[in-house]
Amino acid sequence: MPGPIRRWRRPLAVATALLVAVAAGVVVLRDGTPPRQVVAWFTRAVGVYPGSDVRVLGVRVGEVVAVTPQGRAVKVTMRYDPEVSVPADAQALIVPPSVVSDRYVQLTPAYAGGAALTDGAEIPLERTAAPMEIDDIYQALDDFNRTLGPTGANRDGALSDLVATGRANLEGNGQELHDTLDGLSRALTTLADGRQDLFGSVANLQRFTTALARSDQQVRAFNRQLADVAEQLAGDRDELAAALRNLATALDDVTAFVKENKTALTSNVTALTEITGVLVRQQQAVIDILDVAPLALSNLNLAYNPRSGTLDTRDNAMGPYDPASFACSLMVDQLPAAEVPAKCLALAQTLHSRGLPMTDQLRKLLKLPPGAPEIGGSSPGPPISSPGAPNPDQAPGGSTITSDPTLGGILRGVS
Repeated sequence: MPGPIRRWRRPLAVATALLVAVAAGVVVLRDGTPPRQVVAWFTRAVGVYPGSDVRVLGVRVGEVVAVTPQGRAVKVTMRYDPEVSVPADAQALIVPPSVVSDRYVQLTPAYAGGAALTDGAEIPLERTAAPMEIDDIYQALDDFNRTLGPTGANRDGALSDLVATGRANLEGNGQELHDTLDGLSRALTTLADGRQDLFGSVANLQRFTTALARSDQQVRAFNRQLADVAEQLAGDRDELAAALRNLATALDDVTAFVKENKTALTSNVTALTEITGVLVRQQQAVIDILDVAPLALSNLNLAYNPRSGTLDTRDNAMGPYDPASFACSLMVDQLPAAEVPAKCLALAQTLHSRGLPMTDQLRKLLKLPPGAPEIGGSSPGPPISSPGAPNPDQAPGGSTITSDPTLGGILRGVS
């Protein structure tokens, strides 16, 4: 059996090599551009073999050609599609998809512009990374255990003392430890629930600092002014100290005065309270007085006659009409036109001829429209004074009356 197997193995290997060569030739001839080659150096290349995938962003763009150990490093030769550009500072990472599957080499980052990796370039150890193996994890755990063991940190019993001290401190404090952890959990939950407010406060603080930065000149000016004020206060510190001492003395005097006159001040405040209460209750009346008083004083000033020292008033209840006009007007309203006395008609004609005011009833006797303006007639003459009446500028007996600005003594000046 071994003989026939060896005889078949050699032709099979030759046929496989020919197929690979033909396939490579087909790839080259298909687009006329040979694939690019890149060499990456790794500290180790576990699970990477010739034929392993070379990927960019998880997409296969080439394959591993050779894996060659050289000293304390591993040289991995790869080739990839010439249509795929790779950054000149690209990194090479060995990625394990799972624990048992073959690994592949990832070229990262993806090309986004700039210089591209040239054909035949090398990626040094500084830009390559290999995954941690399970043996490394076991070794790290073993080293950690040895470090804490009898030949390490616990050589003098330090670790044992630490555990014993921790047990002694925690013994009997389980509930307190539980409450502490529960309070910490609640605090973290509160912070988590109020994270929007917390972030909002931070954002508002950022806006505040930004506003201060934008108002840098104003802030500097304010600081300068504050410095000037402080300097001025420092220069006047003696005067300020004297003023404060005097104020303290005055406050002592006021305090003593209040203590000595406590009863009187209390009664005055009580009376003032009553007065203010009355003013509040009579608020509208006070407002009315303040509104009417200026007009009343003005009218009083206009009504006062300084020559005679009297208040001159005129009761004009009937307006511009005389009593005869009112009597005739009443009869015109109550009687037919034929029964109105002839004297009323004569009165109406006289008033109309002289252009004097007439009631609508008298105008009706003359067939005039109501309220029409008077036309013609003589203008009213000067006021008629009663016989023997004194001249307004003279008092009885002929003596001249002087002006009295004191409003009859009401506004008496300084004597």
